[in-house]
Amino acid sequence: MVKNVAVVSLSAGVLGESFAKHELDIGAKRLADYGLNVRFMPHALAGIEYIKNHPEDRAADLLAAFRDPEIDMILCAIGGDDTYRLAPYLFANGELETAVSGTDKIFLGFSDTTVNHMMLHKVGVKTFYGQSFLSDVCELGGEMLPYTRRYFEELLQTGTIRAVTPSDTWYEARTDFSPEQAGVPLPAHPDTGFELLQGRPRFSGKILGGCIDTLFDFFDGGRYADMPVLCQKYGLFPSAEDWRGRILLIESSEEYMPPEKYRRALEYFKTAGVFGAVSGVLVGKPMDRKYEAEYKAALTDVIADPTLPVVCNINIGHALPRCILPFGVEAAVDVNGQKITFG
Repeated sequence: MVKNVAVVSLSAGVLGESFAKHELDIGAKRLADYGLNVRFMPHALAGIEYIKNHPEDRAADLLAAFRDPEIDMILCAIGGDDTYRLAPYLFANGELETAVSGTDKIFLGFSDTTVNHMMLHKVGVKTFYGQSFLSDVCELGGEMLPYTRRYFEELLQTGTIRAVTPSDTWYEARTDFSPEQAGVPLPAHPDTGFELLQGRPRFSGKILGGCIDTLFDFFDGGRYADMPVLCQKYGLFPSAEDWRGRILLIESSEEYMPPEKYRRALEYFKTAGVFGAVSGVLVGKPMDRKYEAEYKAALTDVIADPTLPVVCNINIGHALPRCILPFGVEAAVDVNGQKITFG
């Protein structure tokens, strides 16, 4: 059972801004109501500009959280777009590998945190993908979304996730995060469960992946010219052999990736040998279901192998609500049974 939680800002520094104070207070109270001791790491609340300009301090917070024997769970504040800049401070002298040695802490985050998941995968740490402090624990609608809360509580209480089933509801994205939105519910719609796009309905493997926007930037320097350089230097994208038998997870962000860019991202993965190695693909529901059909068409076209299982409409990533998926744990996907089981 989790008792001590460290909150880290490894990407954007939004959590430290005055305009997010009401959300911070909501989230801190919810964690306290669980009986948790919450520690905001030294730079977690430093604000957008400081966090942007000091990747070394972001890295220091992560290392300190892993080194602290009292910390049970490391919870990411929110995503962003430049956590790759932590790489030199985590890998130049084996800092991260040393810090995580002998620990079994829970690490939870998503979006740009995909990079941190890959960093931790590189040093042998099993992580959890799908939720963050500001995006989920601090939900303004009066309470955490029930489906989201269910998995968050399971992780707190058991230290793992045993199984994931679909949500019967999906929600439109919130666009206003002002204090006036406190208690305002999100528009809700019936959901349709896991959807088999192609391939067999049952397959297994260890899940790895994350936000396709972030994974695209591993290969393309359009956002940050040095990101592909650093990712290659430190070997952050797994080799084709490392992908062998795994399940690729991809989910798309609030940027609503244009279909042609989505297709390019898939082409990068194909060239890297991913689709020829994995046992299947899990695809998160797009936010507000935008480009849903176009993304499916791109998947079948680029993969060009109808025998590779592809399952869409997983409640993971940027669309609401969100489950939590363990990385590095054997997963059994059963679309007919509408369940993913772990362990």
